[in-house]
Amino acid sequence: MPELTPEAKAYLGFLGVIALLRLGELVISKRNWRHHVVHERHMLTERVFPFMVLLHLSMFALLPLELILRRPGFGGPVSWIALVLTGLALALRFWTLRTMGRSWNVRVVFGDTYPIVDNGPYRFIRHPNYLVVVLELLCVPLIFKLYFSAAFLSLINALVLRVRIRDEESVLARNPEWVARMAHKPRFLPGLGSGSGS
Repeated sequence: MPELTPEAKAYLGFLGVIALLRLGELVISKRNWRHHVVHERHMLTERVFPFMVLLHLSMFALLPLELILRRPGFGGPVSWIALVLTGLALALRFWTLRTMGRSWNVRVVFGDTYPIVDNGPYRFIRHPNYLVVVLELLCVPLIFKLYFSAAFLSLINALVLRVRIRDEESVLARNPEWVARMAHKPRFLPGLGSGSGS
């Protein structure tokens, strides 16, 4: 089997950086949970969460596997558009983390003292963090034209997010303040109106 190209090796290194960012988010989430416990907040028991974990772990196995087996290349409109969108997704991720501060968590947290965040990207959409996930699972594979990985991960992610968002919003909707300040906003894309399909 021929050796990987320098571009392919750089791409694998980039995947390593993404993996480190994921680990960093878990550290932040665990630290923030201690803050939530002090304020007597609760964690929603989610049947879908283990599938979310498996989905994100599978990304770091599936992409290198398809890369090694298919040996696609970088270049052309697909690669460049995907690279730009991935960069925008990473910027949105950092913006979201900064905006949420100690309220951010990988789990659904709720409680009477849980603050309603409606600044930063939350001025425009309800779920910027999920928009980041949608973009990353689609665009990171497409940087190197890993079409099977992009399609598979995006399909599973759509199924998982459908359940996750429904459960999360059912909890958030118990708070009249969240309903008043956030429920009218679109979920993912500003300017497309409100409702479950946005």
